[in-house]
Order: sequence, then C-alpha cells, then structure tokens
Amino acid sequence: MRQSMVMGLIAVVMIAATGMSQSPANYADAPAAHWHDIDSDVLRAFKNPMEGLEMGLDLRLREVYAQNMVTVSDDEGDRHYQRVRPRWSTKWTLDEDITFNTRLTWEFWNYCKPEGLRSTDFNEAIFDIMNIQFRNAFDLPLTLTVGRQDIILGTGWLVLDGTPADGSRTTFFDAVRGTYQLTDTAKLDMIFIQQYDDESKWLKPFNHGAVRDSRHLTQNQDEKAVILYLTNNVSENFGFDAYYMFKKDKESGLARHYGRTGDDQETNVIGGRVFGNLDDHWSYSVEGAYQFGRFRPNGGEFVDQRAFGTNNKLQYSFHDEWRNEIHIGYEYLSGDDTGTGKNERFNTMWGDWPQTQRGGDLQSYIWSAEGNTGEVSNLHRLGVGHSFKPHQNWTMATDYNLLWADENSERGTTEGYSNSGNFRGHMLTGLLTYQCCKNFRTQFLLDYFIPGGYYETPRGDQAYFARVNMEWTF
Repeated sequence: MRQSMVMGLIAVVMIAATGMSQSPANYADAPAAHWHDIDSDVLRAFKNPMEGLEMGLDLRLREVYAQNMVTVSDDEGDRHYQRVRPRWSTKWTLDEDITFNTRLTWEFWNYCKPEGLRSTDFNEAIFDIMNIQFRNAFDLPLTLTVGRQDIILGTGWLVLDGTPADGSRTTFFDAVRGTYQLTDTAKLDMIFIQQYDDESKWLKPFNHGAVRDSRHLTQNQDEKAVILYLTNNVSENFGFDAYYMFKKDKESGLARHYGRTGDDQETNVIGGRVFGNLDDHWSYSVEGAYQFGRFRPNGGEFVDQRAFGTNNKLQYSFHDEWRNEIHIGYEYLSGDDTGTGKNERFNTMWGDWPQTQRGGDLQSYIWSAEGNTGEVSNLHRLGVGHSFKPHQNWTMATDYNLLWADENSERGTTEGYSNSGNFRGHMLTGLLTYQCCKNFRTQFLLDYFIPGGYYETPRGDQAYFARVNMEWTF
C-alpha cells in the first residue's frame, strides 16, 4: 500500500510536467499571468501608511504528509500536518542612512496523524528580525547591522540558519554584522554572533510558555562566534570566497533542564570557494573547509577535533526554449573514526537546514537518530539533477543522490545500524514550482528514500515526504 501511494505521487508530478511540456512553442509567446498581482489604494496605504515607514506581509501555507521520515522504520508510521506562518515586517527610515527593521512571525501547526497527536497548536509569536542598520557608517563604505537579522553567506552551506531547532519558522542570528566594500567587486563581512538556545533569553515571544514552554532555538547549546568572510566577484565569469570562522558551543541550561544533550565544542574553520563560468554553457562551484579545535564528548575530557568537508557542483545550461539544465555534484562531510581518540565529525556550523543539493526536506530528518534534525554529517554524496521550464511560470526539477556514510560511527551504539555497511541509500526528489508573479508562489515537493546496507532491523524501511507549499507576499 505504501509503495503504491509513493508511486502514485511520483506519477502525479511527472504527468503534470509531461502534460505541460506538450506545447513548448507557446512558452515565448504566452502572456504573463497577473491574476495574483495585488495592487490597490488599500494595499499601497498599508505598505506606506506614513512618511518614513514601509510595511509588508507574507503568508506561507504548508500541507505535509510523510512516512518513516525520522526513524526510517515502519514502526514510525504516517505523519500528516499543516503549518501556517504569517509574518508582518516594518522598515522605519530614521535618517538617510539609518533604518530600524522588525519582523513579527507567528507559525501554528495542525496535526492530523499520528492519531495520538491530533490537535492544533496555536503556539506563539516571535520577533525574528529586530535590528538597526547604519549605511556609510563612520563615513566609510561600511554597512553595520546590529541586532536580530537573517544572514546567508555564499551558498548557505555553512552559514544560513541560526535557529535550526524550530524548523523553518525562523532562521535568525542575534549578531553584529559589518560589511565593508573593499573595491567595486570585493567585500568583507565581519560578524559577531551570540546565540542562545532559550528563545526567551532576549525578546521573549508573545504567549511564550502558554502552550510549549520547552521550545528552543539551537541544537541544545549556547553559541558565540566570529566570522570573517571575503567575497570577490572578480569578473562576470569568475569569483571566489575566503573565510575564517570560530564558534564556541556550550551545552545550554535549557537543554540540561529538559534532559537533552548539547555540544561542548570549540571549532575553527578555514575555507573557501571558487565559482564561475567555463564558457557560455558550463558553470561550476567548488568549496572546501578544514576544521580544527576541541570537542568534549558526553561531559568527559576535551579531545582534539580535526575534520574536513567539501561541496561541489558542475552544471551545463542548454540555453534552449525550455531552459534545460543538468548538473552533477559531490559532497563530503567527514565522520568520526571512533578508534582514533579524536573527533573527526564535521561540524555543520549553521548549515542545519534542508539543503537543496541533497534533495528536499526528507534528508534533514533521516539523520535525526545520529544527531539533531537537520544536522547532516558523516557523508559522501554523489548526485545528478535536471531542471527545465515547460512554461514561463513553471519549473520542474528532479534530483537523484547516492548517499554513503564516511564512517560507521553508529556501529554497536544505536539500534538499527549495521556493523559493516556504509551505503546509506538512494534519495529521489521531484520539485514542481509555479510562480506567476512577485506576489504568489506554490511548490509541490516529493522525496523518496530507499535505504541501503548502512541500516538494519528495525530501521531500513523506505521513507517518503510530500509537501505542498503556497506563499503570498504583499
């Protein structure tokens, strides 16, 4: 029954894509769809209610159906839920070069399955942006952003999500960020981060504790960090990033209170990325990072940390009417060799989010028994993918990834992992996106995982994750 449901979902996505591709000649001539564009006197009055104030709203609706997504075991069964996330943002212009920015976020969940969890959790509202920004600070080509803010560096491989424990509700960092424009093509980001696991430590959410007082933000630790990140887009066809990061993790008091385990770790990262175009069709991105520092396992003595990771992609763009693109990628995140007395597990830093090169959302969950949700490590990944636009408003992307464990670190410590197998399995992903305009987008996502010999009973059953996502921006 489960396999037939999965194959049915795959068929729906593929048939939709095939059906749309029947008339590619209409692509260039098709008029733009504007029925979702919202523009009226009322909306304009909302966006600019007074001089110096800009406001915005966005709404995200999600319908999720999944099976075995955490344990990769039929014992887990089905999960079915909805997520609703409205956000209200403001931008106050205090001076020509000074703005004060806020965003209030409220996400509530409705659970349908499993049966014992059926309920609606209205949750709480939280400011996930609250900062003041100074442009041309000190009469220099320097932009300072002080306070709660979103930060994405490079491809987001190591720096994107500062709050992974609350899923995609928020991604913020409590930080001071200075961006110095060195030349026309080069800039240097200098960032200090102070992140707390306890979300009520600063800017306590509205209705906090009324429903779920154990809510937290990080992977059970408080974090201090410094980042230096140089980006240079040298030319249209070549660019590079170079960076140094230091991050100190300390198990949080909130984690200890609720019986969770966080990291005690000090990690230095030296890395870089080169990217660009080889010609009109070929493009590439190559990134690598070396880590050193110290790690304290389970409250014991500190041991040395030595780890390495790399993330690479080569893409060919056909530049045809359907905008066909194909790519191949390889990613490596070192795993811990339990026999060395050191810690070789790659620290994912702030990269614990559903990274698209690995597939869709499912790959974030199936690592949960080996760490925290989204904390993907101990990995060799070889992937191929294809995307095309059968119509100007539609994009179809498919990916196939082969996954291996670098080390069989779970051997003998966690039930359901084999003593010798390293092949994690096959991850298949289909993503169909409709975007007519700036105001509306919807996505249909399907992930399907076929486990390999890395797992054994009671794990090792097939898993899938299906999601419909709709977003309005006003």
